[in-house]
Amino acid sequence: MRHLSVIAALLLSVSLFADDYYPDPDHAGGWRTLTDPAKIRATAGIDTRKLDRAFEYAKRTSPHGGLLVVRHGYLVYERYFGRGNREANPAMASVGKAYTSIACGIVLQEKRDKIPLGLEQKVFTEAYLPEAFPLSDPAKSDIKLGHLLTMTSGMQEGTAGFVNHVLTQLKPLPPRDPSLDQDQAALHAPMWCAPGGGYSYSSQSTHVASIVLRHLAGMELQDYVNVKLAKPMEWGRWSWARNRNGQTLPHTPGGADIAVHSTDALRFAYLLLHNGRWGTRQLVPAEYVALCSRPSLYDPHAPFSLQFEVNDDGHVAGAPRDAYFKSGAGGFGIYVIPSLDMVIYKMAGSTSQYDPANTGLPLTYQPDTSRDGWKPEPHSQFFEPPPSTDDGVHRVLEMVVAAVID
Repeated sequence: MRHLSVIAALLLSVSLFADDYYPDPDHAGGWRTLTDPAKIRATAGIDTRKLDRAFEYAKRTSPHGGLLVVRHGYLVYERYFGRGNREANPAMASVGKAYTSIACGIVLQEKRDKIPLGLEQKVFTEAYLPEAFPLSDPAKSDIKLGHLLTMTSGMQEGTAGFVNHVLTQLKPLPPRDPSLDQDQAALHAPMWCAPGGGYSYSSQSTHVASIVLRHLAGMELQDYVNVKLAKPMEWGRWSWARNRNGQTLPHTPGGADIAVHSTDALRFAYLLLHNGRWGTRQLVPAEYVALCSRPSLYDPHAPFSLQFEVNDDGHVAGAPRDAYFKSGAGGFGIYVIPSLDMVIYKMAGSTSQYDPANTGLPLTYQPDTSRDGWKPEPHSQFFEPPPSTDDGVHRVLEMVVAAVID
């Protein structure tokens, strides 16, 4: 009897392993795909008619883009509009912050001897940010890496912040010093509150985190992501957009503009869905992925973890509480929903975000330019106002979730 129970356990483990699916790279066949609505309904538990409605809604939020949905490891929906295409490499704006965060999670484990306190480490020191000295504000000496990655460092970039979920208007920023380079502009951002005292969206904070990574890893953020994620997962052609106003940035902009194929954006989300595991390899510490997926102790002010928006408070009413995601200017969004075994990519963006001059990657497909002059629908008594890009990111999430029928 005991012998039989051992065999049963082994068979069960084999069965579970066989169902532990990870997609091949696109050049080797890519995602397993379902296209028949009946099979999608039976296997993935999704009503594709409702996904069509979500796609049509997404078209109202940006001139270019697409919608891709994976459930139970099956790519069940993939449609594009405008310059959106599987072969496109748009600069994904702040979605790049999610990749920066995950890279930080990897380096914290790999270089733990150099940063023993992890997220608790105060980083405005000669060891981690030597180029920050002399400090522009003595309060920066109390900024921890966790503050940078949750945008609670106190460094100001915009004109609004949140303190305990209450919106706070900030004083206008002084004119930017044109003599400061990419790194110095971030390191010298003014402080609006003490570290941990409030949340304010800041690409500068995320870029400073990428400078810390650069010192720990001894290489650029893009090179680190290439070694730790892109190569093991076999992404297709990708880059980090580093061209600004005709000039090339000297460093990877940690706060914005990774440019990956749509199916690889899904792979990144799928990696997080599987707690940082890809096949037989643990690429990202599972503990760090868990911290990304839920409210952070570093941020009691807003529903924002380690560069991800989290729905623990239910502010996206039509989505599960465990959903977490990252949006980007232009209407981009990547989503992870563990309770539904689902990942989503909302491709979006302006015409300029698809410009190869920004990413340095040549076009390998014939883009549909028919929507280059797209403008939002005008408000009238018959139509609701066009959604903002953030509203669109939230609403598409709700509409895709509404397509789940099991």
